[in-house]
Amino acid sequence: MTTLATHTAESHRPARRPALTFPPRLEVVIPVHNEERSLADSVIRLRDRLALEFDFPFRVTIADNASSDGTAALARSLARDLTSVHYLRIEQKGRGRALRAAWSASDAEVVAYMDVDLSTDLAHLPALLEALLAGRGDIVIGSRLARGAQVTRGIKRELLSRSYNALLRMALGAGFSDAQCGFKAARSEVVRALLPLIEDDSWFFDTELLYLAQRNAFSIREIPVRWVEDPDSRVDIVRTAIDDLKGIARLQRRTRDGRDRISSFADTVRPQDPTRAPGASVRPPDYRRRRDAHPTRSDGRAARRVGAQPTGQGLP
Repeated sequence: MTTLATHTAESHRPARRPALTFPPRLEVVIPVHNEERSLADSVIRLRDRLALEFDFPFRVTIADNASSDGTAALARSLARDLTSVHYLRIEQKGRGRALRAAWSASDAEVVAYMDVDLSTDLAHLPALLEALLAGRGDIVIGSRLARGAQVTRGIKRELLSRSYNALLRMALGAGFSDAQCGFKAARSEVVRALLPLIEDDSWFFDTELLYLAQRNAFSIREIPVRWVEDPDSRVDIVRTAIDDLKGIARLQRRTRDGRDRISSFADTVRPQDPTRAPGASVRPPDYRRRRDAHPTRSDGRAARRVGAQPTGQGLP
């Protein structure tokens, strides 16, 4: 399998160019564990699509969760030979652990992540990223349950997903429709503020990130996506469901105890303006792009926004 995947990478590989010598504006993380069969094709597709859509420096980071097959060797080869591709090794399993490690070390303005199967149509990348890159909004997520989404998956997975997100609304008052879609992006300073509060290092990481963002009044925008289920998915549904229930109960306790708030958003981010008053809300400059950057859906209609409180303002 490794030989076939490597051949795929070689067949698409351009001449090697120097690595980035300055911080990228965007870093997209792909968490992987034993994904040698699909890794090369997915990384090349994503990198090529980003280069097509955007005219600024970006980085694609392969975050390897203790893979024991040929993933590590293949990922190192891709990082060595492909411009804008980076490899990060994490010696323990867990999607949340991989995202925490990659996002904590990122020097990009905006960070994102996508599942290695690229189940979400990459045509949604502009809608996911442009508003954040222009300095508007805090978090943008793809949703398979929002109006306008086009989803192809089995009835069992569909019912489980709808039931889980309904439970989040009832138990936690979640204002977002799809916590687990592997298509998310955020401003780096927002992520840096939230990461110290997130306890889970596995599949519940996404839910905890969004819930804590909502509790701290960061804006969450949703875009409906086209999504096709990966038939090779190896998620342990029963174990994940049990861990999710435990995670929900833990967040309920934290909320009751008042341990779900950021003490000072301004103190958790890297300073950008030396004249900014202590405690003031931090916003990046309004970057101008080659085309207008509004948070729109793929059909041209406005993306859904969860919450309307200004950034950094706590909920009552």
